Amino acid sequence: MAIEQQPDGRWKVDVEPIKGKRFRKTFKTKGEAQRFEATCRANCIQAQPWNPKPKDKRKLSELIERWYDLHGHSITSGRRRKNTLLLMASRLDDPVAIRLTGSHLAQLRRVELEAGAVAKSINNRFTYLKAVFNELRRLGDIDYANPLDTVKPLKFQERQLSYLSIKEIRLLIESLDKLKRSPSARLVAEVCLATGSRWSEAESLLPEQVRNDSVTFINTKSKRTRTIPISTQLQQRLHAYFEQHGRFTSCMHSFRAALKDSAIKLPRGQATHVLRHTFASHFIMNGGNILTLKEVLGHSSLTMTMRYAHLSPSHLRDALRLNPLDGFDTSSTHEKQREINSL
Repeated sequence: MAIEQQPDGRWKVDVEPIKGKRFRKTFKTKGEAQRFEATCRANCIQAQPWNPKPKDKRKLSELIERWYDLHGHSITSGRRRKNTLLLMASRLDDPVAIRLTGSHLAQLRRVELEAGAVAKSINNRFTYLKAVFNELRRLGDIDYANPLDTVKPLKFQERQLSYLSIKEIRLLIESLDKLKRSPSARLVAEVCLATGSRWSEAESLLPEQVRNDSVTFINTKSKRTRTIPISTQLQQRLHAYFEQHGRFTSCMHSFRAALKDSAIKLPRGQATHVLRHTFASHFIMNGGNILTLKEVLGHSSLTMTMRYAHLSPSHLRDALRLNPLDGFDTSSTHEKQREINSL
């Protein structure tokens, strides 16, 4: 018996949370009885000074596996992220997670930087590891503070976004046309250039996602569906391809080969993603609205989209119109200064 109503209407509590520890009490209301029972159970579970709670001895790799089981499996790149985190744990000699400190990570970062790793990639991995502790604490799986909260990310010079000029786009299309073994590469590239999609989003398109002169992307990074208009000609070519070949095959390597053949030089790490940058850059340079671009690209925040704002014609005109020398005759000032100097 735990809680039972008596003949006189009162509620009797008779609870034994642990063997040999029994509590009995009678209350006027059922609510009071339930609160008393819950308090008794909580007090017995709570660690006492003479019987402290065992320390969490799980290693970092075990916490990463636990994070994946509870949360990581539900995100788009969960398995890849787990493998990255396990590699980090190995490089840290897989310490007991509760003993991990910021100095451990700082030392690993120094080693990776000296080995030629990119600062942004190091920061991304640090963010992934920090998120493991935050998520497990939120879920109640750990009861200690995040040991990485005091570590600041590395500061680095932001790279200028590269995009293709109209001439370079033509060169790339010509190189893609030469790929007889991979007819899908050109179409996937054109979808990216026409819609600003990621390569994986365009490559996973199905025939039913191309209709009414638009494409609908469902396999997106943000998990949100978005529909982008395309030309009738591109839609017809897509349907013709699907009818003849079926869905797109993996063709990223073919694209890289065509890019190399075109002799277009891009910064490290920008291959297929340059198509997305190219769409966004030309969209803004042609007078497109930054908020519209945010929705087209599927960005979760405007901060990401603002990287392209400096390409806006109005932005450039404002820099000319609003600078402190606008309307000021600098040439005459120089002449007057020379006259003063000659005296």
